[in-house]
Amino acid sequence: MHDIIRQLDEKRAAARLGGGAKRISAQHAKGKLTARERLELLLDEGSFEEWDMFVEHRCADFGMQDNKVPGDGVVTGYGMINGRLVFVFSQDFTVFGGALSEAHAEKICKVMDQAMKVGAPVIGLNDSGGARIQEGVASLGGYADVFQRNVMASGVIPQISLIMGPCAGGAVYSPAMTDFIFMVKDSSYMFVTGPEVVKTVTHEEVTAEELGGATTHSSRSGVADLAFEDDVEALLMLRRFFNYLPLNNRDGVPVRPSGDAPERIDLSLDTLVPDNPNKPYDIKELILKVVDDGDFFELQPENAKNIVVGMARMAGRTVGIVANNPQVLAGCLDIKSSIKAARFVRFCDAFNIPVVTFVDVPGFMPGTAQEYGGIIKHGAKLLYAYAECTVPKVTVITRKAYGGAYDVMSSKHLRGDVNFAWPNAEIAVMGAKGAVEIIFREDKGDPAKLAAREAEYKARFANPFVAGARGFIDDVIQPHETRKRICRSLAMLQDKKLENPWRKHGNIPL
Repeated sequence: MHDIIRQLDEKRAAARLGGGAKRISAQHAKGKLTARERLELLLDEGSFEEWDMFVEHRCADFGMQDNKVPGDGVVTGYGMINGRLVFVFSQDFTVFGGALSEAHAEKICKVMDQAMKVGAPVIGLNDSGGARIQEGVASLGGYADVFQRNVMASGVIPQISLIMGPCAGGAVYSPAMTDFIFMVKDSSYMFVTGPEVVKTVTHEEVTAEELGGATTHSSRSGVADLAFEDDVEALLMLRRFFNYLPLNNRDGVPVRPSGDAPERIDLSLDTLVPDNPNKPYDIKELILKVVDDGDFFELQPENAKNIVVGMARMAGRTVGIVANNPQVLAGCLDIKSSIKAARFVRFCDAFNIPVVTFVDVPGFMPGTAQEYGGIIKHGAKLLYAYAECTVPKVTVITRKAYGGAYDVMSSKHLRGDVNFAWPNAEIAVMGAKGAVEIIFREDKGDPAKLAAREAEYKARFANPFVAGARGFIDDVIQPHETRKRICRSLAMLQDKKLENPWRKHGNIPL
């Protein structure tokens, strides 16, 4: 018995050592934590239950039979984050560069299968050189097995990817199918083909950081939701973000009691929107003053800044926030912002998270770049997302809601449950100047006449009461009571039940 116990201890020690002290030191020298150190920071102390510590690869080619490490380059299991269950896998770059083998993939698939059975999220900490070349197609098959589970788990349990090192080639497609991707600056990158291949094929000179670094993907491509300074910040912020998420699609949103009264008013909101309709203001100020404790977790803050999305709480319960940002492109909807918001709304709908929308939108972005880029299809993604969404939807029009963009932004016509407007809201087909120039084009040569027509149009439409008269707006509210009215609406909608017609799935305009 003592021999077996000693053998067990030796195997555990070998597994914990990973690729050995030298490679661990090299990992630390790059400013990166090891796979196990990351899990210690991510999970509640002492909560981690490891699985498959003794799994080894089965490859006998290229001398691999003499090079085996217990665990085979990935640490898997489950634990708790603030007392809530989560399944995890953490790739170990010190073992074969974290390369994915058949056995490595089987370990990941096992925790994903179990997470689906018990209804708990999966977090993947990616740090891998890619496929294990020595295993050939068996490694590729392992990737595909993981991909299939990503798809099956989509909309059933939350999936989060934290990229903490290289992630290239086929490896990028598993994170791409998860709900959120976080990256670490200067030490993580994602791309389908690396700088050398790019140089060979297209003759472009580009570094790994420029091609697929955290800054590139969080600001230009929109692939990543957030970029953090180092491993520690990334893991601590991921713990914070996890607190907003339900465990699965049948679970209610988490409730965190707050001392911030739902009935609280904020008189400063009465002067937030400038009198000049063309002057911008900070929509994030409104969000922070309305949500619980001024606590807003923004996603993709550096990408498509003309729309703001993120998680917050109202009366202690998680909500998703979507808001046009008049400080960037006047809050117009364009290709990037439509995609960003549509994906976020669909996530909220999949996991029963109510959506609160703040609207100040003058329309869709004009121009050949937008039209050639497919703004029609991409704008329709956001329209589709809001129309399909069955969770509680509360909308507040703070200023402009023009044209088709009024319809798209969670209007009453797309089954918005409660639609408010501030007193200065302008709900119309278009702005007064453009409308008058079309309706009264015969007066174009008479500026005085046009100015009078414009004033008439503004008096007629630059207010929320025309929409209110038709029931498209449920109430015109004072800005200072916005929090109170949203909290009351969400409380009323807590037991909302709405189902879409049965179908295998819709055909979203991708």
